Amino acid sequence: MFCLTTIGFVRHGVTAWNKEGRAQGSSDIPLDDEGIAMAESVAKRLAEEQWDVIYTSPLIRAKKTAEIIAESHSGVSLLEDNRLREFGGGQIEGTTEVERLAKWGQSWRELELGVEPNEEIISRGIAFIEDMKVAHVGQRVLVVSHGGFIKRLIGALVPEEDLGEKVDNTSLTIVELRDEVNLCSLYNCTKHLELYNKI
Repeated sequence: MFCLTTIGFVRHGVTAWNKEGRAQGSSDIPLDDEGIAMAESVAKRLAEEQWDVIYTSPLIRAKKTAEIIAESHSGVSLLEDNRLREFGGGQIEGTTEVERLAKWGQSWRELELGVEPNEEIISRGIAFIEDMKVAHVGQRVLVVSHGGFIKRLIGALVPEEDLGEKVDNTSLTIVELRDEVNLCSLYNCTKHLELYNKI
């Protein structure tokens, strides 16, 4: 099967809210010092690979991660795309699971709390992917985004594969967009965090 475009997905480095288990959503939370170190580690890894263009979510935690990566890819464009932002968390943003249970009870996921619907998240993600197929035929596109968004989009691109729940901070996932069935050749890989011993 012919590979149209290769997409590499990188989740941003860790933040204070990640460590506290707080839902971030569209809240613009920066990387902490460890998150910056993690971004530097994945940047070293990616510097050894060819990437033709880098796209990033405009949220600061992803954008800073992308900027650190871009520093080691001279001449490669870094572009923001709002479609790559994390899903909107509505009223759950800034809360932990314990706080959600205390406030809304065990069935809080079934309540209308202003969380962006999965269909909308996937729709904007697929629209981005379709644009990449046209704009970057045969190229390698690096996308710096968010765990919830990446997880849902990968699920839509390779629905036949059970890739697991988690998308770790600065993990690399690679999907080859093909003319028939897409191929996920790497999922949630964080070997750079051990290899470069930055954290």
